[in-house]
Amino acid sequence: MEKKIAVIGAGSWGTALSQALAGEEYAVSLWTRETELCDAINTRHINTHFMPGIVLSGKIRASTDIQEVIRKQRLVLLVVPSQYMRGVLKLAGPTLEKDAILVSAAKGIETSTLMRPTEIIHDALGSHITCAALSGPSFAKEVIAGMPTAVTIASDNIETARELQHTLSTKTLRLYAADDVTGVELGGSLKNVIAIAAGICDGANIGKSARAALITRGLAEIIRLGMKMGSKRETFSGLSGLGDLVLTATDEQSRNRTVGFRVGKGEHIKDILGSMTMVAEGVQTSVSVKKIAEKLNIDMPVSAEIYEILHRGKNAQESIKSLLGRTLKDEHYGY
Repeated sequence: MEKKIAVIGAGSWGTALSQALAGEEYAVSLWTRETELCDAINTRHINTHFMPGIVLSGKIRASTDIQEVIRKQRLVLLVVPSQYMRGVLKLAGPTLEKDAILVSAAKGIETSTLMRPTEIIHDALGSHITCAALSGPSFAKEVIAGMPTAVTIASDNIETARELQHTLSTKTLRLYAADDVTGVELGGSLKNVIAIAAGICDGANIGKSARAALITRGLAEIIRLGMKMGSKRETFSGLSGLGDLVLTATDEQSRNRTVGFRVGKGEHIKDILGSMTMVAEGVQTSVSVKKIAEKLNIDMPVSAEIYEILHRGKNAQESIKSLLGRTLKDEHYGY
């Protein structure tokens, strides 16, 4: 029996996952909004917008009709930015199969509601929908090239996570099952804010020691917030926590680190975002983190300074001084 899967979102990550699964003999239905991109994938087998130069499998079939893509599909990967997920779900909802499993591969928090991706799914489609979260240290270009990668697949029901683990793992993409959906999604979202901070360190050339300190204290903030929201502390030591944070905060392929690097060099955030074709989720996530931290009365100084820099125009050097001038504390203060 032919294996089938739907992938919603033909960005770099959606395309990489499609290619990886097509290599496992999946017939992949891929949804994109852009007619030109759809035609390029179907006729030339190239994602001209996000993966130029990579020849895609003929088992990937693109469409601009989301109903066509998800019809009679039991497994659906949602690979769209978190801020746009709700709108996409409204388009898909009427055609979605009753026993469908939705796997979110998005990393972010909806600014208007402060919901994580799986919460958006349940809010938009109903609490009866089975869903999971896929997150971890992964660059699309490396996955599509078949480089070894390990990520986490999390569901509230561990048996669902294990089923998906076996279904979605490939020869080079290894999945680990977990049942802490909240922790996995928070780790994947909040690390983008800390990656911007790390990029600012590099762009401002204040040293690798400072970058290491920011990453470490940033992880402390993620743990602090995660535990307050019911996550397991050990989740943040795993692939979707520490693993993803280290990768995103230190490598030049990271969009969020790149945003921070350019800010550290003195560029204005509006100019930076205007020059990018892909979304840096950390910019909007910093707004959500500020709201959550205030609501729950959680101390998150690094994240707070990133918000001030990106959305209030604070000078990065002044933020560095603010962080260094804070009251001295024990290392494990707050969690």
